[in-house]
Amino acid sequence: MDARLTLFSYFRSSASYRVRIALAWKGLEYTYHAVNLIEDGGQHRKESYLQYNPMAELPTLWVERVGAPGFAVAQSTAILEYLEECYPHPALLPKAPEDRARVRQIMQIINSSIQPIQNLKVMQQLQAQFGVTREQTLAWSKYWIERGFEGLERLLVQTAGAFAVGEQVTFADVLIVPQVYNADRFRVEMADYPTIARVASTAGALDAFRSAAPDIQPDTPKSS
Repeated sequence: MDARLTLFSYFRSSASYRVRIALAWKGLEYTYHAVNLIEDGGQHRKESYLQYNPMAELPTLWVERVGAPGFAVAQSTAILEYLEECYPHPALLPKAPEDRARVRQIMQIINSSIQPIQNLKVMQQLQAQFGVTREQTLAWSKYWIERGFEGLERLLVQTAGAFAVGEQVTFADVLIVPQVYNADRFRVEMADYPTIARVASTAGALDAFRSAAPDIQPDTPKSS
């Protein structure tokens, strides 16, 4: 499918990180459009971005095809599913329905149960509404990642091979690696979650994952 792809992304956004991995895994070229979540009160809140994503969240994938109007796909897991449907090879979903269900279960554990509670907008609101200090918000995020990792570790013990679900890279790995990146930022002791750590290390060493890493994106600050 011939299309011009533009990814609205922020280097440290773990949801954007997921999509960058998938795009790299599938060998898709795209234009990187940086949206800074901190500067100017948050560029994601500006009308220039809201026209693409009225939820004021990252990432957004803008798709343009010859002879057709462009359209936006937002929410990282929706973008991942869209890419899998349009560019099915190399696959990021296994063939067996039960394995696909396990992959999607792991995706939702991270996407719904862990990442939103430790997200930047939650920490900002804690500070603005309740006067919580930065150190307290860091402790908040660390706590919720650890609680989520306790359950995820038990699940991965049952499903993991070399990767999160068996021997194939899947969307589960695509979400785990950025979440472990967040865990490291919030000083989670990954030795307490050895299966998660091993899966993240194995997947994270692959070229597609390395090329999507936050520390080498176009908008990464030189001091990062």
